[in-house]
Amino acid sequence: MAEGALSHIRVLDLSRVMAAPWCTQILADLGADVIKIERPGEGDDTRGWGPPFLPGGRDAGYFLACNRGKRSVTVDMAKPEGQAIIRKLAESADVCVENFKVGALARYGLDAASLRAINPRLVYCSVTGFGQSGPRAGQAAYDFAIQAMGGLMSITGERDDAPGGGPQKVGVPVVDMMTGMYATVGILAALERRNITGVGERIDLAMLDVQAAFLSNQSMNWLMGGKTPTRHGNRHPNVQPQDVFPCADGHFVLAVGNDGQFAKMAAAVGRPEWANDSRFATNRARVENGDAMRAALLARFADFSRAEITAALESAGVPAAPINTIPQVFEEAQIQHRNMLRRLPHAVAGDVPTVVSPLNFTETPLQYEKGPPVLGQHTAEILAELGLDHAALAAKGVV
Repeated sequence: MAEGALSHIRVLDLSRVMAAPWCTQILADLGADVIKIERPGEGDDTRGWGPPFLPGGRDAGYFLACNRGKRSVTVDMAKPEGQAIIRKLAESADVCVENFKVGALARYGLDAASLRAINPRLVYCSVTGFGQSGPRAGQAAYDFAIQAMGGLMSITGERDDAPGGGPQKVGVPVVDMMTGMYATVGILAALERRNITGVGERIDLAMLDVQAAFLSNQSMNWLMGGKTPTRHGNRHPNVQPQDVFPCADGHFVLAVGNDGQFAKMAAAVGRPEWANDSRFATNRARVENGDAMRAALLARFADFSRAEITAALESAGVPAAPINTIPQVFEEAQIQHRNMLRRLPHAVAGDVPTVVSPLNFTETPLQYEKGPPVLGQHTAEILAELGLDHAALAAKGVV
């Protein structure tokens, strides 16, 4: 069996909740040995963020979603002996990931300066709500608050004057996950640079910075156009027609991306003349005449069932899709073909379902051999690797 692309990398994971654990799960998927440090008796906050909980166990689905492939070690870092364990792990680690409040780990001698003094090759990534500097640096943050503060909720949801209008958060903790992705990219870049210089790195990653960065075209709409972006429901502000449309028996998504696709769409629904209509012939015209275009589409789509309209558009090469529920996603033939849903071994439940990484490598395929760990599952194992006495440390309440 081929080794993972990062099978030579060891990660000291001092993180909890979602953003940073999402990063360390990606690293684990890629083959890294991720050692997750958790509080004795309690563990990661997300172990209790349920229901649902794992049958026969105490762990919530939330925890299971972002901690597969890791080894769990319980350590009380408030005790000097616990700090010594973590420092010993740092000596041989390639990466350390943490998401404590600014300054919190310095009290224990586990901050970037302290651990990089022990191991100059260490890539130390700190994930916080607002970064290591600035007027908000000391504040805690969760995804929901950053979606609000970072502008995402101002452009997500239906218009204020429409039924159900008002700001909405995204249905998954997208800032957490994007922060985890940026952390992963930064860590991999730092490791590659270390191959040249022999020196590690300190990465300061803020969730609010991440949110500002991925406002993407919406921030440019303001920077270049001078007009504050607002909520448009599902309607795309720059490209039309891209929206949710009702049909005879439900709703579907239409995502026309260019004038050629619009012409194909018009022909597929029996209205080829739309492609030559000055109101609709170009994307700019369709955006400027959005209400008239939507009215024409609504009238025509009412004659089709959801299956009929999506089949006709797919045959014509026009992006369109039904709006699936979560169960329907995993009934989708393409998802099943790509083997995205698998079951991994688990120490208590036998096995657990997991949605695996979308990455597919030819030479170093991702291996899914370990499910999410139960709390402290690998404490004795890791301490033995370090030459430490598990029984003596447990008796002192250190692990």
